[in-house]
Amino acid sequence: MEEMLQTVKVAVVQSNPVLFDGEATVEKACRLIREISAQDVKLILFPEAFIPAYPRGLGFGAVVGSRSAAGRRTFERYWAHAVDVPGPATHTLGKAARDAGVYLAIGGIERESRFGRGTLYCTLLYFGPDGQLLGKHRKLKPTGSERLIWGEGDGSTLPVFDTPIGRVGGLICWENYMPLARMAIYGKGVEIYLAPTADPRDTWHATLQHIACEGRCFVLGCNQFLTRDMFPQDLEGLEDLKDQPHIMCRGGSAIVSPLGEVLAGPLYDQEGILYADLNMGEIARGKFDFDVVGHYARPDVFQLRVNDQPLLPVSNKSDDPAP
Repeated sequence: MEEMLQTVKVAVVQSNPVLFDGEATVEKACRLIREISAQDVKLILFPEAFIPAYPRGLGFGAVVGSRSAAGRRTFERYWAHAVDVPGPATHTLGKAARDAGVYLAIGGIERESRFGRGTLYCTLLYFGPDGQLLGKHRKLKPTGSERLIWGEGDGSTLPVFDTPIGRVGGLICWENYMPLARMAIYGKGVEIYLAPTADPRDTWHATLQHIACEGRCFVLGCNQFLTRDMFPQDLEGLEDLKDQPHIMCRGGSAIVSPLGEVLAGPLYDQEGILYADLNMGEIARGKFDFDVVGHYARPDVFQLRVNDQPLLPVSNKSDDPAP
């Protein structure tokens, strides 16, 4: 492992996808990556569910006890523009990361069409500067009505990647309110903690600062800026948005230091790109008086056990390793 960089420049992209158009959204992401690469950035973060959309305000024709035919067609369109992992979209994004020489983390709605499965997952995809797909994290617990359209991840996709710019990992949106999930990531030594989200509330900014102080890590929070007129006008279910405000998601992206100092943002009510230089020495300085998985832990009183094995609904004996 080569020596870790002392200063790491990062970028957080507060933008919007081309909603319900996966191919066009990937093209937009690649344009932004090329633009950012001129700033000598080492890591780029995009929002939760960037490809092909966080479908804010849509009901998918569902109420307790029934679903509509139109809502099923809206889901079909959403599914059709989701991301196979690996697949054409990950290949294109990997090439963009390689051409820019950056680590890339981007939110995507993942499907498993090659296995004939229909479930979608809210996933954070990680790419290295060599263009390789390093891995992924599937959201463990979709929130509220998100459970209608996304399945749950398991403990097999809770990665923290040991890289020359530091140990990189994180959680998606309200997973960050799950103390044990945060502890699992801290336990893997995260130094650059990624928190893409769809939450634009003031309380979210407080959450980013809390995580930074609790984990003594840099925190990159990334949200979308979304207006009602960005939705495709031929989308079934568009009437669900008639009472929504013009600005449906105001953003709130920010970058926070290990002692809770705001280095960039929060950015509200516009698209934009936040930059910050992370002085990695601040992590050790922060842990001088607080290390949640070190000298401030009490394993004689509290212990966390994480099941990091994939949980499959169907397994075949032929899948077992040979004795």
